[in-house]
Amino acid sequence: MAEIPLGIVTLTINPAVDASTSVKKMAPFTKMRCAPAHREPGGGGINVARVLGRLGIDASAIFPAGGATGQLLGALVEREGVKSVLIPAQNATREDLTVFDETSREQFRFVFPGAPLGESEWQECLAALARIEPRPAFVIASGSLPAGVPDDFYGRLAQACMAHSKVIVDTSGRFLKAALEHGVYLIKPNLREFQELAGITASDDASLIEAGRRLIGRGRVEVIALSMGPDGALLITRDQALRANGLPIEPVSVSGAGDSFLAALVWSLADNGSLETALRYGVAGGSAALLSPGTDLCRPADMHRLVDDVVVRPIASQTALPDPAHE
Repeated sequence: MAEIPLGIVTLTINPAVDASTSVKKMAPFTKMRCAPAHREPGGGGINVARVLGRLGIDASAIFPAGGATGQLLGALVEREGVKSVLIPAQNATREDLTVFDETSREQFRFVFPGAPLGESEWQECLAALARIEPRPAFVIASGSLPAGVPDDFYGRLAQACMAHSKVIVDTSGRFLKAALEHGVYLIKPNLREFQELAGITASDDASLIEAGRRLIGRGRVEVIALSMGPDGALLITRDQALRANGLPIEPVSVSGAGDSFLAALVWSLADNGSLETALRYGVAGGSAALLSPGTDLCRPADMHRLVDDVVVRPIASQTALPDPAHE
């Protein structure tokens, strides 16, 4: 077992090798000549660790990998300089494909299901996390779950880690609901994912804040970082609601924007703990990813250049919750 330093650890239970290319024009029933393929390590937690590494934080990644693509994934993660614990898996790791249409300037993303994991394999991912000494300040679990992994996997992870680490979960649907049964520090849904989680259809700030406070009031989560694409982001806590504007950027790619948002936000939290500053950097990081081709993620220089354009304003709300310490 490799030694992982105190700080940030990510767990990606459904990783991938992300291949990207471009064509002159997408057309059905024809042979399309592609540009040379470019391959990057992929999966939510791995992407977060990649961006954190670029920002100077020595984040580490735990992930299962199998077959020839699994070997390639391990080599690509190592090439990025990310410390990792690779859990051997019997089935081959998936490879996803992103294609850029040079004529329409549109991006097409083909995401395959992850190979099933056996019980011993997903259990070993949790065991590897439990063996980390000293305990990390943040544990970030991100992405979908492959077949064979129970729906409450992230809930089990939260239960095991929340006593000593701030647990951050970035997933959706029933996987996110199961995680919240045990309580986590922060979640990062997009608008659709949050509406599904909260059981609402409204998209105005007041309704979103009210729904977020209901979750917080039940002790499910402390911070909700709601990413809203070109409309910016909304951050909700027990006593704060912060709104950040979006930036007018024509995207070269949308791959990894959410992971870059989360990485930049956590990087800022680890640096000074200010939620307002973290939200500004989160939006800047997610926006910076739009400027990188294929699956290349956020570049620090772009993030630092854009952050001054992000305006964060507090939103007064009638749904602020009382501080338990003063009840």
